[in-house]
Amino acid sequence: MNILKRDLEKVVSNYLIPNKVLVITGARRVGKSVLLKNILNSVNEPFMLLNGESIDTIEQLNRRSVDNYKNLLQNNKLLIIDEAQKIPDIGIKLKLMIDEIDNLKIIVTGSSAFDIQNTLGEPLTGRKYDFILFAFSEKELLQINNTFQLKASLNHRIIFGNYPELIHLQTKEQKINYLKNLISSYLLKDILAYDNLRSSETIYSLLKLLAFQVGSEVSYNELSNKLSISKNTVEKYIDLLRKVCVLYKIDSFGNNKRKELTRSKKIYFYDNGIRNAVISNFNSIDMRDDVGKLWENYIISERLKYLSLNNIFSTMYFWRTFDRQEIDLVEENSGVITAYEIKWKEKRFKIPAYWRYAYPTSNVYQINSDNYYNFIGIGNEES
Repeated sequence: MNILKRDLEKVVSNYLIPNKVLVITGARRVGKSVLLKNILNSVNEPFMLLNGESIDTIEQLNRRSVDNYKNLLQNNKLLIIDEAQKIPDIGIKLKLMIDEIDNLKIIVTGSSAFDIQNTLGEPLTGRKYDFILFAFSEKELLQINNTFQLKASLNHRIIFGNYPELIHLQTKEQKINYLKNLISSYLLKDILAYDNLRSSETIYSLLKLLAFQVGSEVSYNELSNKLSISKNTVEKYIDLLRKVCVLYKIDSFGNNKRKELTRSKKIYFYDNGIRNAVISNFNSIDMRDDVGKLWENYIISERLKYLSLNNIFSTMYFWRTFDRQEIDLVEENSGVITAYEIKWKEKRFKIPAYWRYAYPTSNVYQINSDNYYNFIGIGNEES
């Protein structure tokens, strides 16, 4: 079985310092537990590993006192807690440990229920570093593929996505069943447990509508009307889906409210396989009419992984004017603006006239399936 080394391992190691908590979140089944095991294989100091899903762990941490935690840790100066969101008042307990036990390092992992329940934010303000583990990036897949093989299998990844367990499944049917089960059994679990939501039907319907609108502007009012729920409920569900790393949002870019759309938004899926499972369409590329949507979703997701893993603090936008001039992706970093037009196959394109006028110093690139490597950090330098 292939166990790929995750790029986040090195990042986490660099931030593992005394009296700080490293929080690793991400969607379920992206490999957080495996990541922990790999990190521990390289640790050269005594550590304690606890599982937040164990009743024993919950009981051991239940008495909130410094003496209890010192007795538990003994000489261990590294504490690791997997699935830490299962532990009541975990944020307050971690704060007590990190504040009162000298030279203690802590790593915790969990689903993004941390964000939903806000169990860590306030107690650990100024005491933690946050990281997101994504599904495999193309760069990570180079450990088991050369660049020729990676490009040859691009069409497959655009359909099935990059969830780690997929590389061990051999048939199309196995992969389809895995992705559908992933949605029903894992990805929405935290949402349905939140606020006593009893039915997933509305969530599924919302996801399906958003899946068909990938790459297009999203109207919360329109979604509200189609689902017969309030706009506030639509916003609430989308926010929850973002927090469990199923969806992410990109806002519109612009400085001229008379010319440019500045309040619109687009919604993308973190993983193409999840998007295709939602709409039950795993047809091959040559049998689809949504290749442009698939490619845009895929390449923006890969770019997001690259920016996150390399601590590049760019903000992503899209751009459009009221007279329908548009650019697919705009990034702003320290006042520098770069625009990207995303096409499945290379095409000649004309930079929109108003963009040239409003942002004359910006660079504009086309990203397609033949030149995308640099864009996601595989080439020698960024495009």
